[in-house]
Amino acid sequence: MRIRRTVGPFDVAGLSLGCMNLSHAYGTPPDRATAERVLLTALDRGVDFFDTAALYGFGANESLIGPILKPYRDRIVLASKCGMTGVDGKRVIDGRPETIKRTADEALARLGTEVIDLYYLHRLDKQVPIEDSTGALADLVKAGKIRTIGLSEVSAATIRRAHSVHPVAAVQSEYSLWTRNPEIAVLETCRELGAALVAFSPLARGFLTGTLTDPASQLEDKDIRRQMPRFDVAHYRQNLGLLPGFFAIAKEIGCTPAQLALTWVLAKADHIVALFGTKSTGHLEENLGADSVTLGPDVIARLDRLINPSTVSGARYNPATQSEIDTEEFHTGGNHRG
Repeated sequence: MRIRRTVGPFDVAGLSLGCMNLSHAYGTPPDRATAERVLLTALDRGVDFFDTAALYGFGANESLIGPILKPYRDRIVLASKCGMTGVDGKRVIDGRPETIKRTADEALARLGTEVIDLYYLHRLDKQVPIEDSTGALADLVKAGKIRTIGLSEVSAATIRRAHSVHPVAAVQSEYSLWTRNPEIAVLETCRELGAALVAFSPLARGFLTGTLTDPASQLEDKDIRRQMPRFDVAHYRQNLGLLPGFFAIAKEIGCTPAQLALTWVLAKADHIVALFGTKSTGHLEENLGADSVTLGPDVIARLDRLINPSTVSGARYNPATQSEIDTEEFHTGGNHRG
């Protein structure tokens, strides 16, 4: 029996699938046949919450997963995102109401569905009041085009402002042992408002799996991690020093490092969904095995002491990308910047 979590009116698997890297961001995407195997294997193993976005492959990801999952539409909760899309081959943040509504119509067509279960504002457009963007999402709910609304990579203050316009069902933010920003205020705000925290990159973008030992040689030129300071040679070399202790705890518990990372995320609060991505059915099966792992408070405390904002080296994003992010940031005396 899979761990279950609540997202708005939906009951979903706590371990759910982010579909981004089937089309976008982490090097060369898999071919369609491989992507289909990943999606249908996830479905077969009890995953019923699938996450995509207009940005991913500039529409390609929605076009990929829509037809594959359409025969099973009544069995899944389907999430997508607006407010950050591809325009003339470039990523553009645009939270204007008219753009949100147009993007929703385009997403519905690509996904081949009459309604999107959860529709997020992918990024806060700092030129548009959050109340205006949320109002557009609320209009889409009234029109029956989406069922619930969400926000991504935003602060507690922004969540509260949006929630005053329309209930927020979920907030998606990066959350893992090495990215703790939601712990500042967002995690508690979500709990207070009855929203789920959908934790993306719970495996620390591959770092916690131990498979990425040399980003300089292992990452393709277009891999987004090449633009992230933590993956720079000097920072990454220092971060690798955290892994032996982490691996030792995984061995002690009797699970893989990936399963330990996912279990830690789910153990932090019962309103968290761990949203992982993979191109491999093997890794998919391994990750879903986290359902059978249990961590005691002492183990969680040891993990917290080992990998945290004071022990991780390097900022999460480069300055240009960070300027687009609305989340609260840590300011510590340790190695972490940002």
